[in-house]
Amino acid sequence: MTPAPRPSPATRPANHPTVLHTTVTDPLARPLLEELTHEYRTRYERPVDLALEYPAAEFAPPRGAFVLLLEDGEPVAGGAYRRHDAATAELKRIWTHSAHRRRGLGLRVLQTLEREAADRGYTRVCLTTGPRQPEAKALYLAAGYRPLFDLAADPESIGPLAFTKRLTYSEHPAHLENPRP
Repeated sequence: MTPAPRPSPATRPANHPTVLHTTVTDPLARPLLEELTHEYRTRYERPVDLALEYPAAEFAPPRGAFVLLLEDGEPVAGGAYRRHDAATAELKRIWTHSAHRRRGLGLRVLQTLEREAADRGYTRVCLTTGPRQPEAKALYLAAGYRPLFDLAADPESIGPLAFTKRLTYSEHPAHLENPRP
């Protein structure tokens, strides 16, 4: 009997990937972070070095987290949060690999990070995205984030586009689905 063909990345359900709690220095994160860096360089036409922006420790428990969505052992999306203040987690590096977009993976990353931040006692999340990332802006608005800028204004005139969202506390702490040492 011939096995059924594997669905292409574009047709696989977004709930298929597993969540891996890891670190920004994990070799599995490298492809996503390299593609994110390339995208920033291309869109904003300036050098970018994500490794220099924030120390990796800022995205480590208990004040932060870094997650990857893995499909067949390969990273397809990921993101992180770090402590902004005692009540607020700042989301960073939300990214979906270019071959896996339009499948709801970015939303799944957001929901995973929001749930974990709430479980750790944060009551709000904030984030910024660049003015040349309309798909990110649309994702955050669709996910219930409140823009802290005038939506009618030209994004290029604003600079980083800031968003915020209130979290509801979960009585069931986050269970790390696949922690990696």
